[in-house]
Amino acid sequence: MTTSQRRRPRAAWLLLVPALALLAGVLLIPLGQSLVRSFQLPPSAGGGWTVASYVQLFTDGVTLTVLGRTATTALIVTIVAFALGYPYAYLMTRVSDTTRALLLVVVLIPFWTSVMARNFAWLTILQRGGPVHTALSWIGLGDIQLVGSQIGVTIAMSQVLLPFMVLPLFSSLSGIDRRLLLAARGLGSSPLAAFWKIYWPLSRGGVVAGLILVFTLSLGFYVTPALLGSPQQSLIAQLLAQRTTQLLDFAGASALGMLVLVVTLALVWWANRVGGAVSAIGVVATSGKS
Repeated sequence: MTTSQRRRPRAAWLLLVPALALLAGVLLIPLGQSLVRSFQLPPSAGGGWTVASYVQLFTDGVTLTVLGRTATTALIVTIVAFALGYPYAYLMTRVSDTTRALLLVVVLIPFWTSVMARNFAWLTILQRGGPVHTALSWIGLGDIQLVGSQIGVTIAMSQVLLPFMVLPLFSSLSGIDRRLLLAARGLGSSPLAAFWKIYWPLSRGGVVAGLILVFTLSLGFYVTPALLGSPQQSLIAQLLAQRTTQLLDFAGASALGMLVLVVTLALVWWANRVGGAVSAIGVVATSGKS
């Protein structure tokens, strides 16, 4: 092997330098500054280092309430997206290529629409006198307030985040060999038992990826809750904005941001562990087929 051939792999790593520099500039450095600021006292208090900002998160009576409301909303949105996304992704694996392309376009429409346009559309749809409010009144459910409530926020967030559930599920479901189900049926298994014992375990990788993706994105949603929600039912992103723009509590906002980051990283770590186990199951099943 010549000297140029030995140096070529090292030179290839130089291609990562621009991306790593951009990542450090827009993500790592601001995160580091936020971490340092979360432990600093303001100059008006004499400066120095303290953990008071983190202690305040668990003792102010507001942060934990907002964090619990955010986690609950994110969990509901994730469940709704999964309940709608799994059958949709399964249908995409069963139709022709033309129909599949049409279904893919439908699910990708939120990606091609402006964030503000989507949210103002939902504001028009859910407002008093809008089509949803009118339909609910016609069926006898009375005067239900959707704008300014967690129900309206949950509905809009579920629609916006549905593609993040459908795409991982479709990628996972499309790789499952349906001959496994036919073999199970041939051995006397019922359709439900074949689905639960064969199809569901092989699809768990996509399920876990979709659940974690939708849940973590829901934790940081700001525009939708700000437009469709109310200040009395604010979420974490709104609390962060309030502490930075109105209260000027940069240390408290940094500590809150670090807390949300730790929760997100813990979820990703758990997803990697579960995803690795699921991948092992898929490898064993694939080797068994061959």
